[in-house]
Amino acid sequence: MKKGGKALILSLSIAAGALLAPVIASAQIEITVAPPVPRVEIVPAPRPGYVWAPGYWDWRGGAHVWVGGHWIGERRGYHWVPDRWEQRGDHYHYWKGHWER
Repeated sequence: MKKGGKALILSLSIAAGALLAPVIASAQIEITVAPPVPRVEIVPAPRPGYVWAPGYWDWRGGAHVWVGGHWIGERRGYHWVPDRWEQRGDHYHYWKGHWER
């Protein structure tokens, strides 16, 4: 295959990935099992250039699993919205943590 054809395929693959990323990132979980009460975490001292992402209950293999908090590199002009569960009737919806302006 010529260099131009490979570059075109690579460009299209990158563009398709960029278009699908928001769809994948917004995918959510809906279950009927309430998450346990969040665990108490001791938040370490602040680190310059980082933001603390608190722990949360994830849904894996049909059960809630605790994911401990961790540091993530800050994004200037944005704030971190933590992972969370939201009750709607008898269902619970999971919203993945993300950056917002």
